[in-house]
Amino acid sequence: MKAYVLNKIGDLSYENVPVPELRKDWALIKVKAAGICSSDIPRIYERGTYHFPTIPGHEFAGEVVKVNGEKYNDIVGKRVAVFPLIPCGKCKQCKNKLYEMCENYDYIGSRRNGAFAEYVEVPVWNLIELGDNIPYEAAALMEPLSVALHAIRKADISNDSSIAIIGTGTIAIAISQILNALGYSQIGIIARNSNKKSLISRFGNVEYIIENESNTYMFDAVFECVGSEEAIEQALKYAGTGAQIILVGNPYGNINLSQNLYWKILRKQLTVKGTWNSTYDGQNESDWTTVRSMLKNNKINTRDMITQKYHQEDLIEALNVMKNHIETYCKVMTFWNEE
Repeated sequence: MKAYVLNKIGDLSYENVPVPELRKDWALIKVKAAGICSSDIPRIYERGTYHFPTIPGHEFAGEVVKVNGEKYNDIVGKRVAVFPLIPCGKCKQCKNKLYEMCENYDYIGSRRNGAFAEYVEVPVWNLIELGDNIPYEAAALMEPLSVALHAIRKADISNDSSIAIIGTGTIAIAISQILNALGYSQIGIIARNSNKKSLISRFGNVEYIIENESNTYMFDAVFECVGSEEAIEQALKYAGTGAQIILVGNPYGNINLSQNLYWKILRKQLTVKGTWNSTYDGQNESDWTTVRSMLKNNKINTRDMITQKYHQEDLIEALNVMKNHIETYCKVMTFWNEE
């Protein structure tokens, strides 16, 4: 099969590699669509993965073409999305079904081979069936959408809460969309400039706020979706007295807070929460099943979220759009065969 193999940092090559051999209770998925996560850029070009060689890619959907286990024969041919975290099943968190906090997890696309390939092997447990009316490209967005929903569920907010979102990336836009779908109306996206104002306008009733020193907005809850020191400073600035800050963005590096900013946490009596990944428990109720229902009912505008589409053979070009910010983008999607 064809796959993009990361041989070392910055060395991503399009190669012929063996089709994965399935272990018991695992399935072989023919990848139909795979999104590029913002974390894929540093993973490929700056920091690397947990071992080399590795096939990156963890946001994807496809078709089950083979299973190892007769009891799963009925899922062959099914259209599926994939929860990319593979829990150990043995630690305290797994025993409490808090799989996203597994202490010894595996992960598709970083700790093991992922979806920038024609085929990928995954445990059957990690498959979520799509039915017939969710396009593969929309299904490939289920991972970031579930991360967004998980962050929202970490916040203690009501429909009349005022909410700020720091950042204009995929997760930030997904949070704004889901908040709209859930009935929240006082939502502001805080950006460094006006580059994405026209894009954000497609996603419901969201105020676009350009960051500057004179802004006096105060919010009941702030979602920080960038992961930089500057963004956390902005979150502390826009958080009102007694507000919540939900830290969502993966950190780019060390985060240092000045004494004055730290005082803001104390004097405003802020609640700061971390969030990571999303809940998933097979076909049982979770963030993923909720997102699937929202997609089936057209509650989320995935069409406008996907701003660029490339054939999988052109992955390097697609990565370059994000790495060098050649174009304004939300989600860059790759596909093998369009529906």
